[in-house]
Amino acid sequence: MQTRLLGTGGPQVAPLALGCAGMSDHTAPTDEADAIATIHTALAAGVTLLDTADFYGMGHNEDLIRRALRAGDREKALLSVKFGALRDPGGAFVGIEGRPAHVKNALAHSLRRLGTDHVDVYRPARLAPDTPIEDTIGAVSELVQAGYVRHIGLSEVGPETIRRAHAVHPVCDVQIEYSLFSRDPETNGILDTCRELGIGVTAYGVLAHGLLTGTYRQPVGGEPRAHWLPRFHPDNLATNLALADRLRPLADAHGVSVAQLATAWVIAQGRERGTVVAVVGTRRPHRVREALAAADITLTAQELSAIEEAVPAGAVAGTRYARPLMALLDSERGPKPAGAHTEPTVDRTGSAS
Repeated sequence: MQTRLLGTGGPQVAPLALGCAGMSDHTAPTDEADAIATIHTALAAGVTLLDTADFYGMGHNEDLIRRALRAGDREKALLSVKFGALRDPGGAFVGIEGRPAHVKNALAHSLRRLGTDHVDVYRPARLAPDTPIEDTIGAVSELVQAGYVRHIGLSEVGPETIRRAHAVHPVCDVQIEYSLFSRDPETNGILDTCRELGIGVTAYGVLAHGLLTGTYRQPVGGEPRAHWLPRFHPDNLATNLALADRLRPLADAHGVSVAQLATAWVIAQGRERGTVVAVVGTRRPHRVREALAAADITLTAQELSAIEEAVPAGAVAGTRYARPLMALLDSERGPKPAGAHTEPTVDRTGSAS
């Protein structure tokens, strides 16, 4: 598999990364043997970047990855770890932390759970509201100097924050939701800033939480995620599924699935926008193999135009998250493209109305 640098001076990576969050999702049971087999399948195929966080399953995900990394596998894997999202014993998110003392304490626990002496990319999951990004990145920089961290990443931050962080220590990549259904990074300066500074992009949510699989259908009795993912709200879902269906003839022409076409579109953005890696979240080995096939798809300029005509930027109904969650995203504080849809009104309990 062809590899590329994840940012100037960053690690060599495949065009795909494995998102491990779903392997420790507290809302659904996970077969640990399947999850470990998924990690092994990815590593064997050259998908070495494993994306995790200390708050995925409140440490369970890091423990799982340690168990999956058999003798010799640690050297094959690149561990990308997020920190800073705080959870209570019931799993609810209760805040964002970025103070230097927390950064170092969090890494100490992650290293123990992962069974390693270093992580390859360490990143704050969100911009902490009460800690300057310079302080947070300064603390991670000290961990780089001490040998505990190889590279520094960011997640869900806007251009100004990217520049401020990069001035403290070179940033190898910014993790951002980016897909045919989430194209704001093209217009809010995030992709342009990353390309200018030589920073890679790790794009998560490439299948829009399942809406771009081509197989999702409106469930009987409603979608439980609708209260925090407005694109699944009944007012929006029919529009979004119709958009996804418009990709089907284009996928059929390539002999691939809608999901594979949507993933290939994200990977193809690296041609003009610098390094873009698609983070594919799964806990099943066959899904890794499907994503690998997507990485082999070559889309022409005409095909890319046809895809973007089928799913125009801004056509999706609803924002990425409910309003209280959107307020936590530094990446969403820039200007919005004209004509973009808004989410249904959501109260602070997360209930859509």
